[in-house]
Amino acid sequence: MTAMLLATCCTSSVLAQPYPAKPVRIIVPYTPGGATDILGRLLAAKFAESMGQQFIAENRPGAAGLVGAELAARAAPDGYTLWVGQASNLAINQHLMKKIPYDPLTAFTPVSLLAASPNLLVVHPSLPVRSIRDLIVLAKAKPGAINYTSSGSGSPGHLAAAYLNKLAAIDMVHIPQKGAAPALLDVVAGHADLYFASPISAQPLVKAGRVRQVAVTSAKRFPPLPDVPAVAEAGFPAFDISGWWGLLAPAALPREILSRVHAETLKAMEQRDTRDKLTAQGIVVITNTPEQFAAYIRSEIGNWSRIVAASGARID
Repeated sequence: MTAMLLATCCTSSVLAQPYPAKPVRIIVPYTPGGATDILGRLLAAKFAESMGQQFIAENRPGAAGLVGAELAARAAPDGYTLWVGQASNLAINQHLMKKIPYDPLTAFTPVSLLAASPNLLVVHPSLPVRSIRDLIVLAKAKPGAINYTSSGSGSPGHLAAAYLNKLAAIDMVHIPQKGAAPALLDVVAGHADLYFASPISAQPLVKAGRVRQVAVTSAKRFPPLPDVPAVAEAGFPAFDISGWWGLLAPAALPREILSRVHAETLKAMEQRDTRDKLTAQGIVVITNTPEQFAAYIRSEIGNWSRIVAASGARID
């Protein structure tokens, strides 16, 4: 009887502890080194500092982000599993595949958008390309000879290149990788000619002269990179592809935990050092309410449906 009473008291004590009472994992559904990973680790550090508990960024790559996303969808909705989602596994993959293992609109509790950014076209320095027009001329002169890499089939970088193939009537060959860091290394090593990368991942290599930046995929020039022209400026006004990232939890997260995580997310992302670090690498912080983030995901599913259809891209 005494043991039962002690166990009951201990259990009640744990339940009564404010969130978070134990370490929290933040699933990053891609390899280390990419924008998703950078954001996940940034949040983990900020949350640990402000909430006095351990937050662990856990890389779970695979299947264009589906492995990590499904893991998050199946986790208990207790606040101890969070994840960094992005356009690929929330708004794109369902248009590329016959079936994905979760419903982006019902499997998760949106917390907040974190940031957004267009892709940045980077090329190996040996490629004689300094503009989109240069690339198109070269690709038309050598059909099938130019290859591009991506962080995975169906990723925004893959779709940006496939969409350009379609609009410009060129034939560049896709060589997918298993993450942003391996894709960038492919271009650095000269194994791939070009990559539509996230600016946050590519900027250190641009500054080091290991890759050359050519264009951004937004409809207009991107404020953090004002000297880099947009693809649209080369005569493709419909070309407007931007990536984005957000924080989510499994569906049915208790409201009190959602409110705490949301408040801490806004505090972390709106700090001056966070904004300065991300802006310097070509990414803009954007936060919103859980309700606004849910509506944004819904609208992006429609937007990417049109882009995927136009690109002709599919994943079997």
